Amino acid sequence: MEIIKTDCGLCINCCGVDAYVKDGKLVKVEGSPDHWLNEGELCPKGEHLVEWVYAPTRLKYPMKKVDGKFERISWDQAYKEIGEKLHQLKEKYGARTLATYTGSVGVEHFEMAAFNQRFRGAFGTPSFFNPEGLCFRTRILARQITFGRYPVEEPFNADCIILWGHNPEESYYPQGLKIRKMLEEGNLTLITIDPKRIPLAKEGIFLQPRPGTDCAIALAMMNTIIEEDLWDKEFVEEYTTGFDKLVEHVKDCTPEWAESISGVGASEIRRIARIFASSESSCILEGVGHLNQMTNGLQTERAFCILMAITGNIDRPGGWVTCPQVRLADLRLPIEENSLGYEEYPVFHQFGRRPPPYGSLSMMTETMKTEKPFPIKAFISSGSNPVLTLPDTNLFLEAIDNLELFVCIDPYMTETGQLADYVLPACTFLEEYGIGGFPYGISYCEPYIMLRKKVIEPLFESKPIMRIWSELAHEMGYGEYFPWETDEEAVEHLLSTSGVTFQELLDNPVGVYFAEKEYEVYKKVKRKTELFSPRMEELGAAGLPSHVEPIASPSSDPELAKKYPEILLTGARQVEYIDAQQREVAGLRVRVPEALAEISPVTAKKYDVIDGEMIGVGTPRGTIKVRAKVTEDMKEGVVSIPHGWADSNVNILLDASVRDPVSGYVALRGNACRIIKLD
Repeated sequence: MEIIKTDCGLCINCCGVDAYVKDGKLVKVEGSPDHWLNEGELCPKGEHLVEWVYAPTRLKYPMKKVDGKFERISWDQAYKEIGEKLHQLKEKYGARTLATYTGSVGVEHFEMAAFNQRFRGAFGTPSFFNPEGLCFRTRILARQITFGRYPVEEPFNADCIILWGHNPEESYYPQGLKIRKMLEEGNLTLITIDPKRIPLAKEGIFLQPRPGTDCAIALAMMNTIIEEDLWDKEFVEEYTTGFDKLVEHVKDCTPEWAESISGVGASEIRRIARIFASSESSCILEGVGHLNQMTNGLQTERAFCILMAITGNIDRPGGWVTCPQVRLADLRLPIEENSLGYEEYPVFHQFGRRPPPYGSLSMMTETMKTEKPFPIKAFISSGSNPVLTLPDTNLFLEAIDNLELFVCIDPYMTETGQLADYVLPACTFLEEYGIGGFPYGISYCEPYIMLRKKVIEPLFESKPIMRIWSELAHEMGYGEYFPWETDEEAVEHLLSTSGVTFQELLDNPVGVYFAEKEYEVYKKVKRKTELFSPRMEELGAAGLPSHVEPIASPSSDPELAKKYPEILLTGARQVEYIDAQQREVAGLRVRVPEALAEISPVTAKKYDVIDGEMIGVGTPRGTIKVRAKVTEDMKEGVVSIPHGWADSNVNILLDASVRDPVSGYVALRGNACRIIKLD
């Protein structure tokens, strides 16, 4: 029995795993007890890695759809036919007719996203998309707008944490474990702001706002902190600009004003503002995408930045800290044309010196369908299942009908793969080398990197996704841009600019620290923290955040509210799954066999619904059937449904045209809905 220490690539947490291999087969996994983050613990997803790797839905070989049915083909035939079709479409429509999309796993699976971008650069298309065009990036952008850099949360040194729309025990499993430990040791004041009373909320102060009103609460907290002289004088006066504008801006944003909007009591808002400002180190922790994905998402993120700044919780232990980032080799090739959304959403695409490499995902399917501003006729989806994960599913289904080539690259036959012209079997992260650990600089403020080691050989005819992109590129005549023959060579090249070598990571099986954290970075940088952003005003947005009602909420549209009086939240995380993945794992389906719509007893009584009953949930975009879960933990009038379920696909209910006007993100939360009593 061989034990291989590797890194779990299922999600951004990247926990350490001990993989047990016998006769070339993975037989058991355990959490690595010597890994700094998870310390031997694994979430249910990690515990079921063996079952996931050997699931019956694994793609075994390349397949082509012929007369509506898939037929097995060789890799050579797949590359030849796909390459020829791409050349034909490029000649007919131009390079931007190809759109490539890397799913959430491409954020954690850095190599997949890097090789995707290199291929699209060789082809010459600006049409590259990934989930950051719809999720998380606005958090990064808001901090860059405010601080000129991206400080990240360092919660384990904090004595006050606000879980704002965040349930770490479901989404950031090791973070949830550590917060529980801090609470047990009596070293933490915990504040939870969420429409749902999550389990951790019962361990501290709990505020239950109406969805989409978080910015109003943040502004009222600023009002209290300024009015009661609780702001950090030294930091604000020496290292920020725009405080005078902020004072004027929030003077009428009283807790009473916020109470009338959010439903949270004014006294409670004052209470948490005082605790937050008076604690030695305070830290706002957000959910994966919850607050990004509302119609005021980017400005809400800005409000959090300002709260952290005026209380001096920047580059201080336990606050938001500027963590060194590992510098991997950049595989991107220059693209002359701007990404989709560049003109429509200038703050998102034009604020910094370097625009993001991906387009506005909210516009992708619309462009596929309408062919405006240009025709997208070829689509390559890798490591993703957009049929279940993109908002406005019906629009996506209409869009792919307009394609002339649709390729899906994935280890599994997914709902998206069923609709493709070609499916190509990628191996899982346990069957290739890759880079792990580096997301900790984003999620856990640790400059740490680890080698994601190959544990077993690729199953069946599957290949590392790096090889798939490279071999397709060679078939199309772009081989000069892809000189690496193995995944080991590719990873070694990616590390060539990092200061850490492939051999060093092999010799240190649980990873290395590539740098040391520094505090008080604001004393060393020239740019001051901008509470008010002149550049945002130049780009047509407000320089200071304000409360904006969700566009499609019952409060915004009284006529809409007559038919759709409740508020829909989508995408609540479940620790058993990540996005639409792992549904093929029987051991996880036993734990959570189906989607549940969580509603309060008051809401249930309104519709004469009982716990466990199948109900309909509808919006102007469509209706789904889902089982009701009646719980006192959910706010009255709110319906919360996770995504990623084929039988209860909540993304059918969303409208891709309802967006944050600043970031371009589709509003996944805070939209009007109704409950339908089924016969």
